[in-house]
Amino acid sequence: VGAPASFCAKLKNLLLWGKMASNVEAPERWYLALLGFAEHFRTSSPPKIRLCVHCLQAVFQFKPPQRIEARTHLQLGSVLYHHTKNSELARSHLEKAWFISQQVPQFEDVKFEAASILSELFCQQNLVDSAKPLLRKAIQISQQTPYWHCRLLFQLAQLHTLEKDLVSACDLLGVGAEYARVVGSEYTRALFLLSKGMLLLMERKLGEVHPLLTLCGTIVENWQGNPIQKESLRVFFLVLQVTHYLDAGQVKSVKPCLKQLQQCIQTISTLHDDEILPSNPADLFHWLPKEHMCVLVYLVTVMHSMQAGYLEKAQKYTDKALMQLEKLKMLDCSPILSTFQVILLEHIIMCRLVTGHKATALQEISQVCQLCQQSPRLFTNHAAQLHTLLGLYCISVNCMDNAEAQFTTALRLTTHQELSHCLRAAAFYIRGLLSFFQGRYNEAKRFLRETLKMSNAEDLNRLTACSLVLLGHIFYVLGNHRESNNMVVPAMQLASKIPDMSVQLWSSALLKDLNKALGNTIDAHEAAQMHQNFSQQLLQDHIAACSLPEHNLISWTDGPPPVQIQAQNGPTTSLASLL
Repeated sequence: VGAPASFCAKLKNLLLWGKMASNVEAPERWYLALLGFAEHFRTSSPPKIRLCVHCLQAVFQFKPPQRIEARTHLQLGSVLYHHTKNSELARSHLEKAWFISQQVPQFEDVKFEAASILSELFCQQNLVDSAKPLLRKAIQISQQTPYWHCRLLFQLAQLHTLEKDLVSACDLLGVGAEYARVVGSEYTRALFLLSKGMLLLMERKLGEVHPLLTLCGTIVENWQGNPIQKESLRVFFLVLQVTHYLDAGQVKSVKPCLKQLQQCIQTISTLHDDEILPSNPADLFHWLPKEHMCVLVYLVTVMHSMQAGYLEKAQKYTDKALMQLEKLKMLDCSPILSTFQVILLEHIIMCRLVTGHKATALQEISQVCQLCQQSPRLFTNHAAQLHTLLGLYCISVNCMDNAEAQFTTALRLTTHQELSHCLRAAAFYIRGLLSFFQGRYNEAKRFLRETLKMSNAEDLNRLTACSLVLLGHIFYVLGNHRESNNMVVPAMQLASKIPDMSVQLWSSALLKDLNKALGNTIDAHEAAQMHQNFSQQLLQDHIAACSLPEHNLISWTDGPPPVQIQAQNGPTTSLASLL
């Protein structure tokens, strides 16, 4: 790489001075001068990486001792890895740093940092089989260096997790927890155990999760240390509890844990980040930065609000979280932020479809596609959800063949087969709906009462509203108008509170017919007007959504998301079933 002439001249003078001085003075002086230049260029705004690399490369002109040679190879490898696309040169320097540092006694930081960054680079190049033995060797020889031993165990466990080898990852985290206990670090022991609990939840090994979380709770409450570290452990612990409840569809049961979590994050936000280093080097870890934890708590609150049917609340917290994410992403390129963003969008898209904002939902589906285009791993983890959302959108615009194709694709891309509480309740509703269409009304009522019992037990408001309006429809068909009214009125109230546009449309149509049958002319007219308003809103939104170029996403069922979406002439779907 070429360098400016003025800089070359300065560097040449420095090298000449260094060679003369090295005969009579310690070699550190020229080394520190070059290092100072390199750091100045690296931290410039914008960074002058080319000049930084030149300075570091100049160190080798002096035939430095092994300690300086190894450290300089590490610095060069790190700068090239983090700031350039020259991964082969970065790899060469990191391999030299790793090799040389193993020959130098008492040189743990350079040795293990080289191994850590080199294994990251291997993973980036899809050379996982080179990263694993490197990390295993580094773990084997780092047992007398608690910080690095724990950090490398976390790193190898993460690598196995990314490969979906959760058994190996859990084993490593168990080894880490025991090692942390032996070296007297209850804080890092809790981190290892909570990480293991998270993976066990992913594996659905609930029998192992419960005792582990109980042990973690005891360790967290008993640990006396840095207040921010203690509260961050509590956030980790409570996030696992909340997601465990939500995954099981226990929306009501989770409320005490969720409230604790929200109080905990408020406590953390009032604490100052005092840079007091722990006395035990094994405690030198943070689970997540405070700002990331705030976004995560917003996220689980959105998940809860969505499942419970508090959609305006879900919208409010999504807006807050996305605003926070935008600020963080200006300064931080951590991949977890994009994951948070995708999960938030997935939930708000569902909200939009329920509240009758299909055009906005479609644009947000397109936004998820764009985020997944930037990260193959993100797409792998969220492809099934993305096709499910497209399937739900297709249903909302009455493109049933496309919906079936999208759901078939989603099923092909997932191995997740378990039914949570809310899905079991929904299954009874679907069976009730089928029985209704087949004219088996008593059977339909039996299934719907089961849905109501389950949905009321866990505050699943949308299922409650859907079941009430369908029961109301059944009683209307059977001629029991008063009982029908007793079902439809609360269904309408609940649907308005959510708000669920489709249930409001359905309920207003029933109320119009019911009031007409009961001779309530004024109420019938009012219900008819409501029905007309809802119909117009849905119609306008339907036309807007189908006119968007993103509507063509409904035909995408294979491979990565399409990069460009061509516009089409206008809506091509039937509105009859909507109105």
